[in-house]
Amino acid sequence: MQAVKMYTTAVCPYCTRAKQILKSKGVEQIEEIRIDTQPEARQRMMEITGRRTVPQIFIGETHVGGHDELVALDSRGELLPLLGAA
Repeated sequence: MQAVKMYTTAVCPYCTRAKQILKSKGVEQIEEIRIDTQPEARQRMMEITGRRTVPQIFIGETHVGGHDELVALDSRGELLPLLGAA
């Protein structure tokens, strides 16, 4: 299974829901990068994604986007193949 990395904050309901979706698909570990406690991480996230909002989700080297993009990926049946890609 691909590594999953997510830029998050402590009080983000979309982050919580995205984690629930990923765990329901068999993801056991999510590397969380808290941008509310690490200002340099927020800057890095904005540099690599061009976005300011959380969550920002990466599966392997693929930037999925946020919660809405994760849901859309799943509804198209593309989430599980991406998670399983090696």
